[in-house]
Amino acid sequence: MDANITVDKAGRVVLPKAVRDELELAPGDSLQLESTRDEIVLRPVRGNVGMRQKEGIWVFRTDEPISTETVNETIRQLREERAGVAIDARGARAARARASR
Repeated sequence: MDANITVDKAGRVVLPKAVRDELELAPGDSLQLESTRDEIVLRPVRGNVGMRQKEGIWVFRTDEPISTETVNETIRQLREERAGVAIDARGARAARARASR
């Protein structure tokens, strides 16, 4: 896509929405800047797997779909971890209550 954009007083530019959508850029994403005498190149900085909001829901930024088995296993592990934390918290509260008597 070719477009003319303007630099504002603070040195900022706005990337056209079509470009942001095509590159799946979201607020807060980082761009790598390369400049030569007569050219500026911006490239998205991509981590291994990042999160972004898509239609109001946080989703992983991946190039391949995640299997149902992987999703279910991850949910199971998270539930086990949270259950352990909740049990530890109840035990700590009970111990504090006994100690304050």
